[in-house]
Amino acid sequence: ETLLAEMAVLLRGLLLRVSALASCVKVGSSLTTLGSSLGGATATRATTGEVVDVGELLGAPSSTTLAIFSTYAGDFNAIEYAQRLRHYLPKLREKGCERFVVIANAEPAASARLAELVGLDASVVEIYGDPTGAAGRAFGVGRGWLPERDAVDLWGGARLPLSPYVKLFGMLWGLGAWATLPAVVGGYLGNPFRSQPWIGDAMRHNSDSGRWPRATADEFADLPVVGSWGRRPLELATLRLQNMLGISLQYWDDLKPTDDNLHVLTQLGGCCLVDPKGGLLYEWRDPGICAVANFEDILRAL
Repeated sequence: ETLLAEMAVLLRGLLLRVSALASCVKVGSSLTTLGSSLGGATATRATTGEVVDVGELLGAPSSTTLAIFSTYAGDFNAIEYAQRLRHYLPKLREKGCERFVVIANAEPAASARLAELVGLDASVVEIYGDPTGAAGRAFGVGRGWLPERDAVDLWGGARLPLSPYVKLFGMLWGLGAWATLPAVVGGYLGNPFRSQPWIGDAMRHNSDSGRWPRATADEFADLPVVGSWGRRPLELATLRLQNMLGISLQYWDDLKPTDDNLHVLTQLGGCCLVDPKGGLLYEWRDPGICAVANFEDILRAL
């Protein structure tokens, strides 16, 4: 137990350092408006086929709005954003957020398919598709590793082609996405200090949908010593395994980007909380794969 206590102290120090670095990409400002930066980017609503100007959609939304600039539909970040929103939506409403918008780097049908797979109600959440990722880039999301390069120069004038899939593999090791490894490792180590109740909700939905490995948060709560942690070791890693096998890979043909938009494979996501006049109450841009916004922070911003 003494060893575990010492490990918990060391882990807390590591998490605090990571949190401090992540805060550099998270800013709240009631004076900043979105309309001018997003104007010209368009997205198509999945349920109606309506094409909207994203600047007009979010520039002055008439009610407090949470807007998520998601990644491609089969991506870890896109899946986790949808799962977190599904869990936190009632709490966000209680705090005064009345409107919810998700703009994915995907065809409208793929965006709708992901919402269906995670149990996100498209009659409550406005689901949009932006297959080119233009809206996210206008918001300023990270574009990953070497977004403008399709090859690297070698000696003797030779060139090594770089496909988007190769660049995505590099991002899994932190290239162009520094927070990927800390976020992934954190899913295995757990966190004794910050509760993440959405994980249990998403894991239960996955298990009820027949996704392997079937597990519940109660099983992790029964673990000795660490069962009382806010996020138990291996808990988030297990959910991500469910998401990878049971959503991303199983439904890849439904969720993948089209061949002419493979550049969005490396584009990261983000989100913002917009007041009725278009001012930003909270904003976040993902610094890596699996490093999405903490919705507890969004609740505190309301």
